[in-house]
Amino acid sequence: MNGTRDLITAGQAELSGEYGADQQHGTNQCGTRQRFIHHNKITARMTDTEIEGPGRHRNGDVLAESATKRDDVFDETYKEKEGPKPSMIIVWRNIILMTLLHIGAVYGITLVPSAHVLTWAWFVFCFLTSALGVTAGAHRLWSHRSYKASLPLRIFLATANSMAFQNDIFEWARDHRVHHKFSETDADPHNAVRGFFFAHIGWLLVRKHPDVIEKGKKLELSDLKADKVVMFQRKYYKMSVVLMCFSIPMFVPWCLWGESLWLGYFVPGLLRYTLVLNATWLVNSAAHMWGNRPYDTNINPRENKFVTLSAIGEGFHNYHHTFPYDYASSEFGCKLNLTTCFIDFMCFLGLAKDRKRVSPEIVLARAQRTGDGSTRNRSG
Repeated sequence: MNGTRDLITAGQAELSGEYGADQQHGTNQCGTRQRFIHHNKITARMTDTEIEGPGRHRNGDVLAESATKRDDVFDETYKEKEGPKPSMIIVWRNIILMTLLHIGAVYGITLVPSAHVLTWAWFVFCFLTSALGVTAGAHRLWSHRSYKASLPLRIFLATANSMAFQNDIFEWARDHRVHHKFSETDADPHNAVRGFFFAHIGWLLVRKHPDVIEKGKKLELSDLKADKVVMFQRKYYKMSVVLMCFSIPMFVPWCLWGESLWLGYFVPGLLRYTLVLNATWLVNSAAHMWGNRPYDTNINPRENKFVTLSAIGEGFHNYHHTFPYDYASSEFGCKLNLTTCFIDFMCFLGLAKDRKRVSPEIVLARAQRTGDGSTRNRSG
């Protein structure tokens, strides 16, 4: 692709500190080349002991940039503070709001049978749009910089992200980078070691651990600050949420096919919003606890089929934490991965480019070296 940066290979970075050019091969659906990241030949000859040495990174053998330039690669130097853990400070406002939200969603389920068929279709459209605002937007584009998006696509994804209402892009991406850099430690915002409930929703009901705040302040976020779309959304976030998450889902059915505002608010509004939230949270909870680990048994994230389906492609989580810079978040591209299909289609339209990808040889070598020996399959 035009404008492709040279990538640094793990073997070169670990042994000599020099930069190496990535090899290009294979064509994608856009008729343009995808970037495959390759080991230096010397890396293939290294023993496991050497690979596990000081220069190795737990989240992947090959980095799209040097470790010092990326904040989504696990920091092996971090040590949790000794002594008693700080007490949890409950945020009662959040508990009340989340309780009311889920009660409203349950009530919304009772209204589904009486909804117009077009309202059902609108519900699905709003679900997919808001989900893409998280998966293709806040996650793969802005948190991991795994591909590049044009201004029109960035505007669409930012708008869709406001429909998802999961904090603004800047805050979401910052917390997600902290999650990868300090995964399952005190500095992880939704540390799964603290249990399913905490990783799923509990982390939003209490004050952040001091280490989460401390480490978040030290991240390099200049790329986010330089993105005018990100900062515009952050400035007008509350207004955009009222419009995109609640008003438009409610008023469109009322204006276009005469659905009641009451049903429009509770079904494509609250119910859809709640389902997107829980689909995202399952990546933090279930995908860190249940499933196989075909790529790296040294980390807890798993391949979880249910999460893959509910979060439109985000359930290949052992792969993702092993290779966080891969735009597909999966070894298998578009298979059960609607987000990857969307990004590929945007590339076809000329609205996206420079998708980062890990070569099959690297994936296979990593699976053989650190995987659990389970079958790597397309079903997650």
